[in-house]
Amino acid sequence: MVSDGGLSREGRLELISFEIGGQEFCIDIRSVREIRGWTPATPMPHTPGYVLGVINLRGAVMPVIDLRYRLGLGVTEVSSRHVIVVIQHGAQLAGVLVDGVQETFQVDASVLQEPPQIEATTPDLFVDAIIPIEDRLLSRLVVRALLPAQSQAA
Repeated sequence: MVSDGGLSREGRLELISFEIGGQEFCIDIRSVREIRGWTPATPMPHTPGYVLGVINLRGAVMPVIDLRYRLGLGVTEVSSRHVIVVIQHGAQLAGVLVDGVQETFQVDASVLQEPPQIEATTPDLFVDAIIPIEDRLLSRLVVRALLPAQSQAA
C-alpha cells in the first residue's frame, strides 16, 4: 500500500541516523557506501556554497557536501570530530558532512508519518517522512535531493 505522499507503509526499513546541529536525521542504509573520518576537501570554483570541495575516494573524485548548510541550518565549523557519510544514488556518489553518526536501526514502515506541509524556500523535498521513536523525532532525508545537480554535457 502506498499513501498519497509516496510513503510505503509495508515492511521494515533499515536506517542509519546521524546528528546535525543537535537535530537527528536518517537515511536508508542501502544508500550508504561507507562512513569515514573528516578529510579536508579541495575547493572547486563556481560550485554551490554547500559544496565544500572534492576528495579522492580510492581513485574516484567525489564532492563533499556540508549537510548542515544544504538543509538551511547554518554552516558547519569543521573539526576532526566530524564524519563524512559516503552516499550513492544511482551512479552519483557524494560525501555528506555530519556532526556524528549515531546508530543503525530497523523500524516498521507503518510508523513513518508524512512531514507537515510547510511552505519551503526551496523546491527540493529534503524530508519525506518523520519517524517518532520513543521521545525522539527523526527526519528521513531524500538522498537524491541532497546531491548536487548533475550538469548536462552537450
